[in-house]
Amino acid sequence: MNQRPLVEEYAGDFGEYIRLVPEGNIIDILLAQEKQMTELLASLSESQGAYRYAEGKWTLKEVVGHITDGERIMTYRLLRFARGDQTSLPGYDQEVFMPPFGSWTTAQLAEDYRAVRQSTITLLRGLPAEAWSRKGTANNVSITARALAYVIAGHELHHMGVIRNRYLS
Repeated sequence: MNQRPLVEEYAGDFGEYIRLVPEGNIIDILLAQEKQMTELLASLSESQGAYRYAEGKWTLKEVVGHITDGERIMTYRLLRFARGDQTSLPGYDQEVFMPPFGSWTTAQLAEDYRAVRQSTITLLRGLPAEAWSRKGTANNVSITARALAYVIAGHELHHMGVIRNRYLS
């Protein structure tokens, strides 16, 4: 899938993430991200994973857990919309999803991340052409399945920038 989502395919804050995604096949981009994240997690010590750059900010482990849970939620939305489900889906409170990640090892985070990413890629590879442009509503915003695939990649790109600038510098 090489076609970027058109502006009409999304609204709200989703555009911030979509604009971060480079040109290219979205599945190839997601695969490259998987390799990069897996290498990053393999290189971290547990103390680096527990690092928090300021009071009240997430640890690096929590950021990775947030990326993974965010992907789970966006992929669920993508699946529903790609299949033609028009049920309006709610937003979610990212803080509610945070509690377990501080106690996880970096190896557990890597395993969880890889499983979720592989599931996303398998879903995307199996979508028929017409499914990519199907729309639904999530958090009161209309968005297509294609745009959600880009949101997944862009959300990770956003947080990888934060990781590079705040956690690893």
